[in-house]
Amino acid sequence: MRFTALIPCCLVLLNACSLMKEQKKFDARAQGTTTDAAFTQTKRQEPIHPEWLKPSTKPYTLGPGDKIEIEIIGETGTRADTFVTPDSKLYFDLLPGIDVKGKPTTQLREEMEKMLTRYYRQPQVSLTLREVSSQRVWVLGRVNSPGIYPLNRPMRVLDAVTQAGGLFASSFTGTTEELADLSHSFLMRGGKMLPVDFQKLIREGDLSQNIYIEPDDFIYLPSSMTNEIYVLGAVTEPRPVGFMNEMNLITALGRGLGIRPEADLTHVTIVRGSLTEPKIATVNARDIIQGKATNVRLEPGDIVYVPGSGSMSPGGFLHDAVNTFTRLVAANEGNSAGAPHATPIGLNLNIGPSSPTQ
Repeated sequence: MRFTALIPCCLVLLNACSLMKEQKKFDARAQGTTTDAAFTQTKRQEPIHPEWLKPSTKPYTLGPGDKIEIEIIGETGTRADTFVTPDSKLYFDLLPGIDVKGKPTTQLREEMEKMLTRYYRQPQVSLTLREVSSQRVWVLGRVNSPGIYPLNRPMRVLDAVTQAGGLFASSFTGTTEELADLSHSFLMRGGKMLPVDFQKLIREGDLSQNIYIEPDDFIYLPSSMTNEIYVLGAVTEPRPVGFMNEMNLITALGRGLGIRPEADLTHVTIVRGSLTEPKIATVNARDIIQGKATNVRLEPGDIVYVPGSGSMSPGGFLHDAVNTFTRLVAANEGNSAGAPHATPIGLNLNIGPSSPTQ
């Protein structure tokens, strides 16, 4: 029994030793001269759609946590404040729990009046939405009050940032410029980054970027003081790694704790600069590892993306790299906002010929 209990510990130690050996191999290959990669400036892949600049015409639909004031007109003692329960049910008077998920208040009122005819003659229901909790927007990063805010009115990007207290200001200079990295700030909707350029919006006042927020939108404004490089894609542990002086591509790949078997090292993609209009370079890392090409110098904020063999999506490696980056950051920051002491999340996508990255 003692021997059996030692097996998991031995496996952990063997795995750790294997990762250390892999790290040393990469460190050894990383020595020598470096050069700058040949970057190509890209243009915005997707425009700001005109409908994003208009408030939604959809009626508000109810969800858990919403507070509603209900009264049967003319019936004394029926007025009550009630909440939608976590399972999307509403309880009032003699009625059983009513499923209200996704229903506007007008539909709910009509349903309640029909159900109340069992107990009242021609009941007329007054129904008022008092507090909104089920629809919200995430505003995290270098703002004064990062958090999750109710979306209780038509709201644009700047409105959401303002509600979160605005950009965090330096106590030494009184400015926000050096604290929020606007070039790497992003807005995600439904797991996809929208092409909002925060630098143009906040620094240049370009209101064509000030789109309307929708429920569960995720806004993140990272700190410009963090020197990290993101190593993503077909590596053992996709994650951010601390930038070191004269950091190069092979060192960064080593910090990803190794390459997965399906990795396509001939098309390693480096993304630099603004997320909406970045510079991109595609590097043959296999040639560098084999000594056939010069190692490539990296800069803080670079995204290093290792694609899987045959995994390129219709949007290309740039699309995959930026999407993977924003999803990883959103997952980690959202996880931290909900549970401050949570362990950072690694993002392992299904990368391979049979399951291309979306």
